[in-house]
Order: sequence, then C-alpha cells, then structure tokens
Amino acid sequence: MNIIVIIPAYNEEAAIGKVIAEIPKNWVREVVVANNGSTDQTAARAREAGATVVHEPISGYGRACLRAIEYVKSLDPPPEIIVFLDGDHSDYPDELPDLVRPILKQNYDMVIGSRALGKRERGSMTPQQVFGNWLATFLLRLLYGVQYTDLGPFRAIKWDKLLPLDMQDKTYGWTVEMQLKAAKQCLKSTEVAVNYRKRIGFSKISGTVKGVVLAGYKIITTIFKYW
Repeated sequence: MNIIVIIPAYNEEAAIGKVIAEIPKNWVREVVVANNGSTDQTAARAREAGATVVHEPISGYGRACLRAIEYVKSLDPPPEIIVFLDGDHSDYPDELPDLVRPILKQNYDMVIGSRALGKRERGSMTPQQVFGNWLATFLLRLLYGVQYTDLGPFRAIKWDKLLPLDMQDKTYGWTVEMQLKAAKQCLKSTEVAVNYRKRIGFSKISGTVKGVVLAGYKIITTIFKYW
C-alpha cells in the first residue's frame, strides 16, 4: 500500500513505540514521526520502532504536521494516501484498514475517524473535549453545510487532495482547518467509527485549563476565519 502515516509527537517516549508497533505494516509504506521539540527520548524510541523522524523544534501540532508534509514532498514516488495519527496511544492504529477503506473502495477523498461514533473508554475524553467537539461540528454544519460528529486526529486523506488545501494552521486549529477547507473545495468526505482509550502520559492540551481554553478559542476562530 502506498500509504504514509504522519505522527506529530511531543514528549511521547512512553507511548510512541507502542503506537508504531500497532500500525499494520503491510498496509503502510512509511511511518513519519514529527518530533515537536521533545525533551525526552521520543525521537530515539520512534527510530528504534522503525519510523523516520523529522524535527520541528517550535511547538505546535500544526507545525509538526507541516514539517512532516514537507518531508513527504521529497519522496519519489509520492504517496497516494496520508494517515494522521496521534502519538499518545489514545487511537487504535490497527484500525487503519477500516479508516482508509472508503478511499480505496468508494473513492472518497478524506475520511475522519469519529470517536463519537465509536467506543470511548471511560475518562478518555474530558467533558470539555466532548462539548468542544459538539460545538465545532455544529458550527461546521451551520456555516459550511457538512455533517461531522468529530474533529478526531485519526484521519486519512488522498495526497493529491491534501496539498491543494494549502494547510496553514500551526497549532490547535489544524484538524478543523482541514475539514472546513475540504468542505469549501467540495471534497468527497465521510466518517468511520473508531475507538478511543486513555492516553499514555499527561495531555498537554486537555490536561490543563490553559490548554483547553487556547484550543477552544483557536478552533472557533479558525471556523469563522475561513467562512
């Protein structure tokens, strides 16, 4: 399969090896970990697990994803599909075949892994995250006319559809920017149910009041920015 997995990661040394090990290797050409200024052994653990590591020293989820995309642009031949996956072991990497199947079988352009449609381990998402997802997807439906139930990080998109989106967000607005730009460009999108569990380690976003407020503000302002 000509699929490349991108994993942005910041201080995930305890989780990153498990995440990479659970990715179905016969489905994936390469795993790229974007080490986002980690101060622990995230990069070393990722290499040991067989991933390619690129470095983005300035913090920001979007920055890490953009750095990985720049690396992928250098590959020949280019990939057909990009899968984004978190490095904290909260997603189930072995569900990757289910995630990409609508692209392979039904010619969808983008697939969002919806935690709202799947089974969530108790405590895996805070009430603030659940409410934030509901509000963001409500606004996407109201302003852009698209039906989503989640802004989940586990997602797949055709490479030749990702590049024209011209992704810009450097921090928390990355996922919603992708979904609203896909709507504006009339990409054929769908959701599949994915399961979700408690992450390994401490969340840099949902684990602090500041992180929750900043993420929520950025997501909402991004939605209105492109409207």
